[in-house]
Amino acid sequence: MIPHALGLGALAGSLTQLGPLAYLSLLLVGWLPKPERWAFAGAFGLLCLRLLLPSDPWAGQIGSRVELEGVVREGFLSTPQGRVYVRHFPLLKDGRYRLGGVLQRPQGRRNPGGFDQALWLRGVGVGAVLEVERVLWSQPLPRGPRDALRARLEAGLSPPVAALAAALTLGERRDLGETYGEFQRSGLAHALALSGLNVAILTGFLVLLLSFAGPYRYLGALAILLAYLWLVGPSPSLVRAEIMAALVLVALFVGKGRLDVLAALGWAVALHLLWQPSAIYSLSFQLSYLAVLGMALVLPKLPRPSGLKGWLLAGFVVTLAAQLLLLPLLLHHFHSLPLLSPIANLLVLPFLNLLVPLGFVKMFLGNWLAWPFEWLGRLTLELVGLFARGPQLFWGEISPVGFALYYLGITPLLAALYGHISWRRGVVLTGSAVLASSLSLLAPAAEYWQLDVGQGDSGLVRLPGGVEILVDGGREWAGRRVVGALRALGVDDLELVVATHPDADHIGGLPEVLESVGVGALVTGPPQPQDAQERPLRAVAQARGIRVIEAGAGSVLEVGQARLRFLGPGHNGAQDNARSLVFVLEWRNRRILFTGDAPISEERRWEARPIDILKVGHHGSASSTGEELLEGFRPRLAVIGVGANVYGHPTPAVLERLRRHGVAVRRTDLEGAIRVPLR
Repeated sequence: MIPHALGLGALAGSLTQLGPLAYLSLLLVGWLPKPERWAFAGAFGLLCLRLLLPSDPWAGQIGSRVELEGVVREGFLSTPQGRVYVRHFPLLKDGRYRLGGVLQRPQGRRNPGGFDQALWLRGVGVGAVLEVERVLWSQPLPRGPRDALRARLEAGLSPPVAALAAALTLGERRDLGETYGEFQRSGLAHALALSGLNVAILTGFLVLLLSFAGPYRYLGALAILLAYLWLVGPSPSLVRAEIMAALVLVALFVGKGRLDVLAALGWAVALHLLWQPSAIYSLSFQLSYLAVLGMALVLPKLPRPSGLKGWLLAGFVVTLAAQLLLLPLLLHHFHSLPLLSPIANLLVLPFLNLLVPLGFVKMFLGNWLAWPFEWLGRLTLELVGLFARGPQLFWGEISPVGFALYYLGITPLLAALYGHISWRRGVVLTGSAVLASSLSLLAPAAEYWQLDVGQGDSGLVRLPGGVEILVDGGREWAGRRVVGALRALGVDDLELVVATHPDADHIGGLPEVLESVGVGALVTGPPQPQDAQERPLRAVAQARGIRVIEAGAGSVLEVGQARLRFLGPGHNGAQDNARSLVFVLEWRNRRILFTGDAPISEERRWEARPIDILKVGHHGSASSTGEELLEGFRPRLAVIGVGANVYGHPTPAVLERLRRHGVAVRRTDLEGAIRVPLR
């Protein structure tokens, strides 16, 4: 039963939007005794029924102007009708509000590797976003027990350590700032989620504290755990840990003693989804349960550790097992994996294990434990910062087939671990899956991406042979978005970065690109004394030893099988947008014209030859993309990089010109990032 459940689960998980969740579900079913198996199946059936029923109270009001009154906490407005996510700048502080605005659908992912707001909100049961136009009235919330506990917890601590304490004990991570990024880059972000570590420590402390109550101490501990859940809020990892702790405490109370971990995990999944069906879409839900599953699978097969060396080895193996099940999810969503993560977990988690109980005690003793907590907290943060600077494995997004091959690949190893097949056969089958997955690398990409960077420009051309060329990078804030897209597409080296002209909406994000990925050369136009926008870009290039190529009309660059023929700027007196680098990228029989923000007066100077794709100039401004250009170059597809703006881009005049010439039009403001295959 177990191997069949493993294989079927891997296949089912790859064929659904839920990723490896079906794998987890069927794997657990395969391990459960018959009564629990039936209970799990019944719970899963009820869940499917609930998922089929409409549950969004705002579905019929999308696009409507509304006035809503309720309590705002951490960006969500709770009203009698339901919850909505609040979009307002600056962020609204927690409090009671009456807000006027427009209800909108959450945005999906706009770029490869970009944030999928719709999926995130679906995971917390929210289906609408309130775009706030006016705050009608507001009042702060009265201080509650959580505020009092946090004040006592943070008393006597420096801001970084106080933020760490609040995250570890109360689940409040909003004040961590860059510290959270360091935890992510070191592979320790999971330690900041209220989960099994926190609940296990709190449960043990409570059972010990209530030992005078005999067997009723387990029920007392359970009651306090439920109060803790109410106090800090139901995150997926905390709900999972609380359900499993509750099952253990109830088993101890009725005298059953030890509880099967896999059975408890199966019950936790079922009960969690019955209570909060939308959690099935939550990444934290999937990561939480898969991590525990990985540890639960390997623990029974480990010899009982003895001595420091044995305990360290056991801890390393258990951490590695959790990482093994999480690996494709982590790479798919975050596009990087800290290579020192197992070592970081081994060395840093013991300090966090001390900080958690110290934090719980400090909430009641205040300043008495400030000095040891401060010292231990600073040491922990120093270690985290050290590991955050370690090497990273970067990876692109993983396809459903990739998920299937990965989980099918590790299934024989699990079957061998439990004695269902020989280790030799397990290794052979896993090696076959690895070989099959590597075949996808034999068909390199040939594609053009126009990234969504709002009212700005950024395009990426990917060609066989590892040739990747980035044209512009949007505004400064878009640099992170461009880097995220590059990571998601598996791009860690760029042959060329072309800065068409020194406007902020074209080159503002390029310094971050140059600092984040390998770059062979930076291509710019001839420098001008007034180009203040371009100086930071050239400074970063110089600091990182990146060659700078100054191009103009008549220049030709060859990269692999691609050729860049520059058509402009063609005269030294050109100013502003007329100084845009204009070039045709040629690869095999494909030709793409990049025009920067060049005006119609410059378009008349270019030698015209038919092209396949026109990157429309100046975001669709009427001052570009003239009749002569369309008649001479005869593009089949026009791509417009544009976002919300007050200029009316793309203008009706340009859209009409393109329509008259029979040119298909695609726009980033309507579609998000645009992919055009070049084969």
